[in-house]
Amino acid sequence: MCTAATYKTKDFYFGRTLDYEFSYGDEVTVTPRKYPFRFRKMGIMENHYAMIGMAHVAENYPLYYEAVNEKGLGMAGLNFVGNADYKEEARGMDNVALFEFIPWILGQCASVKEVRKLLVRINLVQIPFNDKFPLAELHWLISDRNESITVESVKEGMKVYDNPMGVLTNNPPFAEQLFQLNNYMNLSTKSPENHFSDKLTFHTYSRGMGALGLPGDLSSQSRFVRATFTKMNSVSGDSESESVSQFFHILGSVEQQRGCCNVGDGKYEITIYTSCCNADKGIYYYTTYENHQITAVDMHRANLNGTMLTRYPLIQGEQIKMQN
Repeated sequence: MCTAATYKTKDFYFGRTLDYEFSYGDEVTVTPRKYPFRFRKMGIMENHYAMIGMAHVAENYPLYYEAVNEKGLGMAGLNFVGNADYKEEARGMDNVALFEFIPWILGQCASVKEVRKLLVRINLVQIPFNDKFPLAELHWLISDRNESITVESVKEGMKVYDNPMGVLTNNPPFAEQLFQLNNYMNLSTKSPENHFSDKLTFHTYSRGMGALGLPGDLSSQSRFVRATFTKMNSVSGDSESESVSQFFHILGSVEQQRGCCNVGDGKYEITIYTSCCNADKGIYYYTTYENHQITAVDMHRANLNGTMLTRYPLIQGEQIKMQN
């Protein structure tokens, strides 16, 4: 499972954790403006916005988990198992395959406002990439520096929700995730006051007791609450280093450690990587489960007017700096 989030100081940041029991071979991938996106039903997009993100590249095609384009628009797909529903091809609609959704949006939209207009015509169709990659069940967080939305393709059709916190996890559907935040309105960053009874006296015996009741388990609903509470109360300076560091701390509140989520056959769900992209500058930062050192890739150092993908394999292995 996964968690995606946004953060804004002087610049706008967009990123996510990818939690799973194995990796497909992920690479930070820059798609230049003239790389030809060949859509199954929508022809070829030969000129588009450049983008950077994490992808598995198959048959020279970037299967993006999340990406940010050169205009500062970000989009991430997260597992939505049991609820996602894709349709048959429909006449008069933009029939887009699941794996094409991120390139279709980021290739031609500069803002969430433009995305909303495009979504009216989009029909996500039941077309897998190939026999090795069956249809994933996903929903999406789409954000710019001004607003965020959640997009879900379900049996009833395409649902688009305002996402005022700029956070998304997995199940249940976003409307239910959002509603359940009502259960946590008592949480606070301040020490609690006694509302239990005016006939009893209580004492705060520890700092942080205002957040008693904040869920600490690894379920998607609990991660949604925890990430939202952490992000909405987050404070940092607005320099690049302070902002990036704080973003990784926000997502660190929901990271998964090997051994805590047993998925059977001796496998465990872990946080394979955590990403943070400065969407204004096009700099993609990441850490991996085995490497906590932050690594950065600047999309503007690649040839953004080219036709070929630029790929950066993830730096693995813990990078430890000896001080003496």
